[in-house]
Amino acid sequence: MGLLDRFRSWRTSRVVESDPYREAFNRNLRAKYDAAQTTSDNENHWANSDSLGPNSANSSAVRKKVRQRARYEALENNSYARGMVLSFANALIGTGPRLQLATRDKQANQRVEKSFHRWAEEVGLAEKLRTMAMAYTVDGEAFALFTTNDRLTHDVKLDLVPLECDYFEPAWTLSSEIVDGAEYDESNNPTRWYKWDEHPGETTIASQSFEPTAVDAAQVLHVHRPDRPGQRRGISHLVTALPLFAMYRRFKLATLAAAETAADFAAVLHTPGDGSPTTPGNNTHWGATIPVEHRAMMVLPDGYQMSQFSPEHPQSTLEMFETRIVSEVARCLLQPLNIALGSSKDHNFSSGKLDHLGWDRAILVERSRWICRVLHRIVRAWLDEAALIPGLLPVGVGPIAEWDYSYRWDGSGVIDEAKQATADQTNLANGTTTRTDIYARNGKDIDVEDAVAASENGVTVEEYRRGLWEARNGGGDSAEANEDTETDEAETEAEAEAAEFYRGQ
Repeated sequence: MGLLDRFRSWRTSRVVESDPYREAFNRNLRAKYDAAQTTSDNENHWANSDSLGPNSANSSAVRKKVRQRARYEALENNSYARGMVLSFANALIGTGPRLQLATRDKQANQRVEKSFHRWAEEVGLAEKLRTMAMAYTVDGEAFALFTTNDRLTHDVKLDLVPLECDYFEPAWTLSSEIVDGAEYDESNNPTRWYKWDEHPGETTIASQSFEPTAVDAAQVLHVHRPDRPGQRRGISHLVTALPLFAMYRRFKLATLAAAETAADFAAVLHTPGDGSPTTPGNNTHWGATIPVEHRAMMVLPDGYQMSQFSPEHPQSTLEMFETRIVSEVARCLLQPLNIALGSSKDHNFSSGKLDHLGWDRAILVERSRWICRVLHRIVRAWLDEAALIPGLLPVGVGPIAEWDYSYRWDGSGVIDEAKQATADQTNLANGTTTRTDIYARNGKDIDVEDAVAASENGVTVEEYRRGLWEARNGGGDSAEANEDTETDEAETEAEAEAAEFYRGQ
């Protein structure tokens, strides 16, 4: 065996006899992800990828540029984008939430709910929440400031002023503790916000204060969707769709330009000759136009033939392109295509209903965020001020901080009422739902609706509910029925009064 052969044999034996840790390490070095490779084919695509943190990636300058473009599209120039934003705000807020207290004093609950409802109507709470929901979608975040409005006729003078996020955008970082317009504690909660006295886009440097004013975070409502852990400020929900809007506009304008070009030229004359003036019968020159009279027959010059101008632009694909663009844009909001387009002409009943399942779930998720970050804080602020007004809140039912309350929203609507009624009846029979849940799903209060129905039938609420229970269970008396429908005369009168109030709204 030669020297070279001995060396090769020695290397082979060393590899076989090497320890398993080194082999595992070598295998790890050989592992590859195609997505982690940079090649000449993908280097341009990944050129803008970075490792910035959530707040550096969504810096003040980036947020400002994105929301300027999002407002340009969704609020000023694109009807589809505006419709999607309005649809989201209407689905999320609707006609506004209705407070539902759950203390032991049922009569007091209805009195407080009615008072809160009157206050919400006077301050325009639903409209302000819808405005905030639009800003939440377009700007990526929504702000509001608690204020005192002495002009309110309601005893509670609390008011809410929605503000654009520009008010809380610092022109520079004031200190190491102030980031993105706010000071934060060790748990990443804002303690103070820094607010400009006027909107930066509606004032000159001369009229604007040199430094923003510090506002206690307890006076500021701020809601955004953190897409990354630790993200303090929001980015427009339409950020990934903004290039698509530009594509759609260019394609639409190109299609329109092609149609206009075809309309500008009624026909084209062409001749097999050279078109020179010396050709017999040719009295035209290059670029000459001939007026065409309405509903007239014309005689062409000798040697010329006429053909109508036909544009080469693919006008037939405009609707297809439009649908694909709107469909992709709508995914930013988890919105079904028939809502984004405003048409269900290409949907059947099953597909339309199936598409809405994800949309309804998305609205529930967003609504839970708004309940925690906006509504609970509004109700707590209202209750704190209402507690200072004698006789407005019930006594003897525990401290306000321990009260249970929820919100009643608009119903989502039913496409096939007959099928839904049959399903509700079946679920009531097998005990998988209750009348309270059915009414709540439709945006109604069972106490108010039963009081109205009992009044129309000339019976008490207790008698009305007992009759419903007996009809559903085949008649007879039951301890369960008595427990479900037991109501004293005071409660019945309060329910009738509440029914009259809500019926008049």
